Amino acid sequence: MPTRPTAGRRAIEVLLQAELPRGEGRRLVLVDAVYDTGDQEAEQEFTVRVDGRNRRVRVTDQDSVLGIVDAWQRHSTEEDPDGDDILVVTGTVPGDQLGWDLRAHAVRRRPLAVDRADIVRQLFAATDLDTRMIGETWLLDALLDAEPVNGWPRAGTLLTRDRAVRALLAARLRLGDTTADTLDLDADTLFAWSRTPSGPALFAALPATERAGLSEWLTRAIGPAAPVLLALAAEKRGADALPMGVLASTVLSSATAEAAGFALGALFGSAFDSYDALRPFADAATGVLTRWIAQAESSGPQHTEMRDRVFAVLDRADQLATESRLTGQIGADRLLPSGYLSRLRALAATLDGPAAPAEAALRELTEHQLANLNATSTETARTAVRLVRWLNTPLPDTESTARAVHRHLASSCWADVGTAVLAEGDISRDTAVGQAYHRLIGAVRARRARLDETFARKLAVWTETASQQAPGGALLIEDVLAEAAAPLARDGGRPLVLVLDGMSADVAVQLAGALDRRAWTEVVPKPPPGAEVTRQAAVSMLPSLTTVSRASLLCGKPTEGGQSAERAGFTALWKKRHREARLFHKGGYEGPPGHRLAPELLESLASDAIVGVVLNTIDDALADGREGARGRWTPDDIGKLPDLLNAARDYGRPVVLVSDHGHVLDRTPRDSRLTGTARSEETDRAEGARWRTGPAGDGEIELAGPRVRTAGGRITAAWREDLRHLARQAGYHGGASLAEVTVPVITLVPSAGLIPAGWTLLPPERTAPDWWNGDEATPLPPQPHVPVPEPRETEPDRRALETTRPRPVAAPRTPTTGERTVQTPQYRAQREFVRLAPGDKAVAAVLDALLEAGGKLSPGAVAAAAQGATGKSQRNPERFVTVLERLLNIDGYPVLQLVESGRTVQLDKALLHQQFPGDQT
Repeated sequence: MPTRPTAGRRAIEVLLQAELPRGEGRRLVLVDAVYDTGDQEAEQEFTVRVDGRNRRVRVTDQDSVLGIVDAWQRHSTEEDPDGDDILVVTGTVPGDQLGWDLRAHAVRRRPLAVDRADIVRQLFAATDLDTRMIGETWLLDALLDAEPVNGWPRAGTLLTRDRAVRALLAARLRLGDTTADTLDLDADTLFAWSRTPSGPALFAALPATERAGLSEWLTRAIGPAAPVLLALAAEKRGADALPMGVLASTVLSSATAEAAGFALGALFGSAFDSYDALRPFADAATGVLTRWIAQAESSGPQHTEMRDRVFAVLDRADQLATESRLTGQIGADRLLPSGYLSRLRALAATLDGPAAPAEAALRELTEHQLANLNATSTETARTAVRLVRWLNTPLPDTESTARAVHRHLASSCWADVGTAVLAEGDISRDTAVGQAYHRLIGAVRARRARLDETFARKLAVWTETASQQAPGGALLIEDVLAEAAAPLARDGGRPLVLVLDGMSADVAVQLAGALDRRAWTEVVPKPPPGAEVTRQAAVSMLPSLTTVSRASLLCGKPTEGGQSAERAGFTALWKKRHREARLFHKGGYEGPPGHRLAPELLESLASDAIVGVVLNTIDDALADGREGARGRWTPDDIGKLPDLLNAARDYGRPVVLVSDHGHVLDRTPRDSRLTGTARSEETDRAEGARWRTGPAGDGEIELAGPRVRTAGGRITAAWREDLRHLARQAGYHGGASLAEVTVPVITLVPSAGLIPAGWTLLPPERTAPDWWNGDEATPLPPQPHVPVPEPRETEPDRRALETTRPRPVAAPRTPTTGERTVQTPQYRAQREFVRLAPGDKAVAAVLDALLEAGGKLSPGAVAAAAQGATGKSQRNPERFVTVLERLLNIDGYPVLQLVESGRTVQLDKALLHQQFPGDQT
């Protein structure tokens, strides 16, 4: 006997809804199929809605004619003699064995065939069905069994096989939406589904025939990665599919892939068919994760979620590698976290030697795909390599105190920045990396100590005679306002002077670097011809204490005193320049509840008065220990600094950021004792943490002269950073080290129109030393050099030489790309339409500078390039770049444009050559 078809409840319901309206009131339905009861009892009762009313249905499965007759007899005479309940009889009895007396009571007077394909067509309200589905029993049965509570969506005229399978995937596996007309299926979607809590488990619970059918369809739709993934899902290991794919990709790309075959086979089990089948799966997994990493690196709303998802996968891949003993095969892989750590350890091993190996190790680390996601660790490693570069540069000579403080602000303070970064340690907490960083910090501190010792000796000699009348080439702290703030106050200017008490040079460069370049432009005095633009650095009073240095700064003369003396001196200083001034200390500028700043301060900022504000955050942090654990500073770390800067910008005020002295941090072990020398109270009295009276000991220097404002004009100050005379704090000041004596001066303007005469822009590229920037360093043209004419020869001498000395023949100079560009007909024609176009020499210099820098420079650097070629200052870099855009962007093609929210000028070299053709070699 052939196998009888089966029919489930849903098939019976659809059959009744189609046949009962034409049943002429008959209550017996014979079905030519075996009832699929699943795990339920043999008889089923349910309700079906027909012609707008509910009908009770009882299903019975019978295997004999007598059984069918008896069931009908009981239903019609005992169970529901006068009702309208329906009896549905299924079973294995052929229709030709049923008598006509029984058939007469049945709908259509014969057993009704169950046509799954037609039922599916009806369920989707389709007119026709894809002919490929008619013979696919697994698909039809699955569609009947998986119909959603609200039914299948209407398919329209034709229900295609792909539409049916997509609907089935959504209903069975929650892969997509049953109501969607399309389903965007790719490897990303399938791997993401494999990471859901229930998706793979739902697949594993399907009948084998249905799993095979869905696997075949997904393989065709997605590619060869699907079979391995679904095989893992069938084994209830779907959640590990992506980690296993990433691990397989790593192993297969290694030199020992063949040797790892047994381990891979054991890991994948029955899902491992061959290397040929595994490679597409591994490649797809790597591609998916690479795209996830790109999303995690973005600044979108899902950044954190994607980052967590990436590391969950990769950490599991590393765990599987350990469990499968595949760690030896993956080595310094460029994707796994273990590979990143391996590269980081390799970099750490190079930090004790020359810079070249460290540079190479850093390139290997930054090429790892997790370098950006491990941004903090990568930046710490980059900082370590920067310090290695610094250690391998020649130790500079300390020609003078002035030169030393300028060099410290321009270069060696960045070593202090790097030391603070490394002191925090690496987030991996790896012992080998931590020890390497510790050794590197020791080497940097040793070199800094040599610089401090040399500086202290120069300082001692300079201090003996230095004064405002004879500064010895140095900018004195009492002259800072005259040299930095007064030029900004010319012609009615209203500078805001922000005194950050205790701000050392390393803190200053961090704060300046974190400012929004779209809001603030840093400016400095124009350097002498041939010199580079640099920030101003002053020398503090001695000892480098608040009571003497801050008072001298604000009063404009050597003095000492507290807040009242500072307010009086600040007012008197500006009164001499016929300007009103007001100084705010702690407690005077903070606003009451509901106010960001004090109304009195805002009123002063709105006036024409010169305003000064003293911020104590940094100096206070030296006592409470904030900086002992974290050495990095941003404007948000300074109380009210962002609010003050915003207010200054709103009122159109330039800003002078200055300190009264610097500080050193305590990096000695926590259990260390006092390291200062105290021999007797009479001769060696400790006056402060870093200075005392009496003869100098190891790490100290005796200072005497008009700039020493305490202890009768003679003190002994520590230059070695680990010396202190008082109880331990996070940091100290009062000594004679470069970090304590150097006073950084940062001058900012909110608009180019406020740049004073004799001043110029400081390009961001000039704010850090070359050893810090490394490969990122951008070459800039020097300031224009005015040649000094040689002494003229006397006429007899010249004539005598003409007879004996051959005339030199000057070699023809090859024009630069910029020079060739401005001579092309296209450029000359375009220039006619641009009003107030800059000179050809300026445009050529800008193009050459951009090409030399790789196509990108800040607007300030572009303006500096033009100034370097012409000697003419470009006071508004953004406006200058806008004019260049009109000159070079013919027909709107972006040869040159502002990108990154106006912070970078970008040149398209290929487009430049296309728009201005010529001999562009």
